[in-house]
Amino acid sequence: MNLYQQLVKQKLKTITPEELVAYSQDYGLPITVSQAKKILHLARTNDINVFDPQERKKWVRELAKITSPEIAKKANELFLKFVQKK
Repeated sequence: MNLYQQLVKQKLKTITPEELVAYSQDYGLPITVSQAKKILHLARTNDINVFDPQERKKWVRELAKITSPEIAKKANELFLKFVQKK
């Protein structure tokens, strides 16, 4: 795992639901605090590597269950932009 991936994992471990909601709004992916808590629980209890296409697909499917298919699709597009910039 490279440094960039380690930073992402560390941020997932330390971010609060309120911070996640603020970030989501900044990127046009509005979620509730309740949804943010569920997303963070999922991220913290599963070792998900968003840099791996297969694992990211699983993550997006789970995200769609928590939020909506539209939010999950937008999040996947954001992940793809993010991964390509690394």
